[in-house]
Amino acid sequence: MIWIEELQTRKKLSRIFSAYESTFPEDERRDKDQFLSLIENPACFIFAVKNDDDFVGYLILWKLEDFYFLEHFEVFEEFRNLKLGSQILNELQEKFGNIVLESEPNSLGEMAERRINFYVRNGFSVISEEYVQPSYGAGKNAIRLLLLSNFAIAEVKAIQNEIFSKVYLFQKT
Repeated sequence: MIWIEELQTRKKLSRIFSAYESTFPEDERRDKDQFLSLIENPACFIFAVKNDDDFVGYLILWKLEDFYFLEHFEVFEEFRNLKLGSQILNELQEKFGNIVLESEPNSLGEMAERRINFYVRNGFSVISEEYVQPSYGAGKNAIRLLLLSNFAIAEVKAIQNEIFSKVYLFQKT
């Protein structure tokens, strides 16, 4: 059975950081100090994901105005292809409702295409192919990604601007 546990101490976050750092490319992640400081932001929730007694992954979720933003989501490699990712997304959608997330464009290769197909199979659809994730800081690049959601969105720019200002602390002009 899948369950998610909110992590509320820097010590527990440090354990997740090593997986986060090895999985996500440098331009797609925060540095360690930025990551550990997320626990102090009341709009940000970091969850350990467990399946029975196994720690199988983690996720970073932001509570925004009318939706949740899934900033990072990882099922550890040894637990992939067991349908746990689908169970986790289902649990998230049941608990939190409207969710928006980013993903690499499928033009980047087979893994990116598989990831997009995974999200589509689990009720998400692409809402912007023109989305650019702002840089996480000095020395890191902005990245062109796809923006997906599990609900109908009338104004994608408003969603983007809220993500930019609250998650990335970036004011788009």
